[in-house]
Amino acid sequence: MTQVLTTQTPPMLHGPSDKEKKYDRQLRLWAASGQAALESANILLLNTGAGTVGVETLKNLVLPGIGRFTIIDNAKVTEADLGVNFFLDEASLGKSRAQICTELLLELNPEVEGDWFPKNDDSLDLGKLLSELPTFTMIVYSFPIQPGDLEVLQNYGQKNLTPLVAVHSAGLYSYFRVGLPGTFPVVDTHPDETATTDLRLLSPWPELEAFATEMTADIDRLENHEHGHLPYVVILLHFLRVWKDAHGDYPRKYTEKKAFQKLVAAGERTDNPEGGEENFAEAIAAVVKTVVAPTLPSSLKEVFEHPANSEIEQHSKFWLIADAIKTFHARHGALPLPGNVPDMKAQSTVYIRLQNIYKDKARRDVAEVLEITRQSPGGEHVDPDEVELFCKNAAFVKLVNVEGANTDRLARVVEEELEKDANAEVMMSPLSLIPIYLALSATSHDPKASRDSILGTLRNLIPDALENERVLKIADEVARAGGGELHNTSALTGGMVAQEIIKIITKQYIPVDNTCIFDGISSRCQVLRL
Repeated sequence: MTQVLTTQTPPMLHGPSDKEKKYDRQLRLWAASGQAALESANILLLNTGAGTVGVETLKNLVLPGIGRFTIIDNAKVTEADLGVNFFLDEASLGKSRAQICTELLLELNPEVEGDWFPKNDDSLDLGKLLSELPTFTMIVYSFPIQPGDLEVLQNYGQKNLTPLVAVHSAGLYSYFRVGLPGTFPVVDTHPDETATTDLRLLSPWPELEAFATEMTADIDRLENHEHGHLPYVVILLHFLRVWKDAHGDYPRKYTEKKAFQKLVAAGERTDNPEGGEENFAEAIAAVVKTVVAPTLPSSLKEVFEHPANSEIEQHSKFWLIADAIKTFHARHGALPLPGNVPDMKAQSTVYIRLQNIYKDKARRDVAEVLEITRQSPGGEHVDPDEVELFCKNAAFVKLVNVEGANTDRLARVVEEELEKDANAEVMMSPLSLIPIYLALSATSHDPKASRDSILGTLRNLIPDALENERVLKIADEVARAGGGELHNTSALTGGMVAQEIIKIITKQYIPVDNTCIFDGISSRCQVLRL
């Protein structure tokens, strides 16, 4: 036996792979699961007009490792392209813009695949071409676009449940709009870690209560070192019992919490030879934030109350788990425990015990939610890891695109935004960017529309908007741009669009809902639901 052990070679310590080194920073943002989703995605770009903003969007998707992309662009490279498109030079003149951009984009990341159409000056039938190509994960299209092509894309998106992203850049103005095929739930919203702390101090479960009682049974007789290293969770639970015995209930109002802080402060030992007791200072600072009753966040309440409108929604894993969480909340009056414990001054062995108590409770809650989920039709196929992620982030789940776009809402938002502008100076708030959206949208099919043409379109859409002086001035500026793109505006806009696409593909972070408008003159963005 001794001989076998001495001849064994210890296992090699493997460092990060080349791929992990290459994508190190983004893996920290969306982890391996997000990277895998990105690498399996297939993006279509329908490029029209100057086409710069579309190519800049793809650049910011190719670099982090999108799986595959296709560019559809009828244009040949002209002199005008050379001044606004980073990927084109004099050698590109007269060639297919789709081909040149595809080839140069692929040089940025050899792991990405790309294709372009049309080939060999073939006439383009967008509907026929889309029917022959693999299904796309997302479609990006730039303005101006022909109404017929727009209808083809919208029909494709509805049929295949494919998100569409419209991008419009002209001069110093731009906007992009995300069109999702139905309600889009996001579980992994990446909230701030401090916001996820849920200590349940007003509703401790038996194991936590027993642990706190054990630690503070003889609190006044503890040695200074032990007293100065009681976790602040234990300190608060002890003094909450003292308060409740004296007042009949926990401190809930702000004035009561201030008085409770004084009670905690009175328990601190000022003669501790180790100096001030940092753990008591932590406890006092945590009172207002942690001594709270469990509540149902408005975003999750929206999930609970949202009807599953389609057959796909009814049988999706998200809604199955959401229903199980709703049942759990009805049973216990609280959401599943996230299970994380913040750093605090404590002895290592004590802190680890405290961590394990919270983790064990979180695991039991996940198991209960999983059991409820499995009892629903189709729930037997739900991945336990998905249930665990949902339970951990339940308080921060977000629904995007709860309502689809409609003209009535656009008119209402325009009216509200322009009314706010009337009081902007008094309220010291920035002016709305809705006039930029209106002026650009009026050139969606005609980039060289005159000022009168832009105003005529707006008059038919929202007559009252023409009474606003800023709408008239911005219409002048858009008409002056004549559909021309500035590279810096389009590059910045393309970066923002790519960021939102990555959020949707990875289903992490909260994407824009649903329109983002950019003013390059004031370097400012505004997100509106139009």
